[in-house]
Amino acid sequence: MRNIIERYAELPLLLRGPLWKIWHRYIHSKDKTLGIKFLNYGYVELDYSKQLLDLQSEDEAERTCIQMYNQVIRGIDLNGKTVLEVGCGRGGGAEYLTKYKHPKSYLAADISPKVILFCNEYYKIPELSFCVANAEMLPFPDNTFDFVVNVESSRCYNNMNAFLNHVVRVLCTGGYFCFTDMRYNSDLPLLRNQFVNAGLEILEERDILPNVVAALEIDNERRKNLIVNKLPGFLESTGNEFAGIVGSKRYELFANGTMAYRTFLLRKC
Repeated sequence: MRNIIERYAELPLLLRGPLWKIWHRYIHSKDKTLGIKFLNYGYVELDYSKQLLDLQSEDEAERTCIQMYNQVIRGIDLNGKTVLEVGCGRGGGAEYLTKYKHPKSYLAADISPKVILFCNEYYKIPELSFCVANAEMLPFPDNTFDFVVNVESSRCYNNMNAFLNHVVRVLCTGGYFCFTDMRYNSDLPLLRNQFVNAGLEILEERDILPNVVAALEIDNERRKNLIVNKLPGFLESTGNEFAGIVGSKRYELFANGTMAYRTFLLRKC
């Protein structure tokens, strides 16, 4: 399993999705409480002159992961808007954006029925709902959402073009797509072309790799403790790779710049 996690980025697209679903299901089976609400690598603001994100005390432990969601909608007002998140995982980001940003409605979708069952059981915010959906076959009507959010999920998809075509379809005219994920540097031109070919205008592209590396370093001990407490010993090294623990192959791919990490703000043409 460790070799799969280490080499996940090089695996054929047809293998990435199923293998990642198996791993996510396993994580879910080991934490049936809200001990793990986020699965992203986190974000730290490196400009210390900027005001620190104001969080409630119960959210402080997962600050770096929350900040990943906060940065992807930076400069965007969700108040009173309809929002779809594709690939919501364990729902922490959906809870944060609903609780703090006050959308009219926030629908969070994931391909795993067990994860969605978990989210519907634990998150009780009137404006927030969860449903099962395949990112490449979104089952929502045309022109439904003001915003679509996608955080660190797209590299599992077999068909990125199909996903983007559905994003454009379900967005209202002039609607926004807030996207953040990792790619190899050589794959960035393809990603930009995919956005444009789908009918999305790139309003902003930001390199946040240094922010992600800093977040992994700051959050390292908390992640290590979760791995020790949630996984059996023989899977500890695999968990370290998945979580980007300092010294892991995944961390080194970020730290040495082999892997890029970008945030895009896009608008439906």
